[in-house]
Amino acid sequence: MQKKRLVGVVSDTHGLFDPKIPILFEGVDHILHAGDLGNMQVYSQLQKLAPITAISGNVDEGNLPSRFESQTTVDLYGVRIFMIHILGHPHRLSAEMQDQIGGIQPHVLIFGHSHQPFLQKIGAILFFNPGSAGPKRFSLPRCLGLLEIEKGEAQGKIIEL
Repeated sequence: MQKKRLVGVVSDTHGLFDPKIPILFEGVDHILHAGDLGNMQVYSQLQKLAPITAISGNVDEGNLPSRFESQTTVDLYGVRIFMIHILGHPHRLSAEMQDQIGGIQPHVLIFGHSHQPFLQKIGAILFFNPGSAGPKRFSLPRCLGLLEIEKGEAQGKIIEL
């Protein structure tokens, strides 16, 4: 019997490690960071909580080692997850992005950049932007997310900080 897995999803920390993150990510099996970490200190603090897969974002150039890719695909607990920092709006994807996603065939697509939380299943793919867990910007909420994986199915949740 496959047990339920919990994955922490975060993006756009911009160098800020919110003190609520360890509480909200307590018991997670893995953490996914969708870019704009801001610095390696945030990565190191997240790594103390659980194994982490992180990609770089547009503000990370020069702030992170070159091993951080701008996108990646990871298979976690029977679910294929595609991570990219800058996606655009899920309902208005470019033909090139649609082709790339079609070739990967993810169950979940995690993205960031806009600082706007987004969680919606479109076709067979769960599109998930956890919003920004970094410094407050404009009138946008500060958020992160959780991905619950069980029996090869994934459900997301956005949590306001």
